[in-house]
Amino acid sequence: MKLLAIGAVALATLVGSTAVAQTQGPQNPGPAIPGVCVYFNQRLLAQSTVGQSVQTRMEQLAGEVQGELSPYGAAIQTEIQALQQGGQAADPDGARRTAVQQRIQEAQILEQTRQEELRYTLSEQRRLISAAVEPILVAVYQERGCGILLDRESVFIVNPAMDVTDTVIQRLNTALPSLSFNRLPVPAQAAQ
Repeated sequence: MKLLAIGAVALATLVGSTAVAQTQGPQNPGPAIPGVCVYFNQRLLAQSTVGQSVQTRMEQLAGEVQGELSPYGAAIQTEIQALQQGGQAADPDGARRTAVQQRIQEAQILEQTRQEELRYTLSEQRRLISAAVEPILVAVYQERGCGILLDRESVFIVNPAMDVTDTVIQRLNTALPSLSFNRLPVPAQAAQ
């Protein structure tokens, strides 16, 4: 039974996706290429104040979901143990076993629903962040005279002078310092 796996797995998925390891490049990264700029969205999500506020709130929401699901798991486990210890005498007609199976199925459906809600909530917050980042990124692109903007995930090593991420993070911290939100229900069309 996978019940209650959300506490460890979903939280790691939701929060771990924004974790970014910073690696040191070579001592001499080579010349900065005029007109070529690099942006690292994952670092923005991990290091901006709004990204950190979303991560913190998602951890809280995952904890709330874990708290909601834990009693189901405990009650089901207690009933399974009672059935195992009582043997055939504890459930002569199989009604208790059927009821436990139904509760397990209900708990699994609830767990899946909550996982989908957490994923949807995170995607909506990231959408809001992206909407705030886009005009900032366009402005920095123009100010720096970029002719091309590369995704840092596609570039192995880059001269730090070509990276515009820090500037974008600073401006985003001013424009959108945090987001307040609760777990969102998944719209019907998105759930299908």
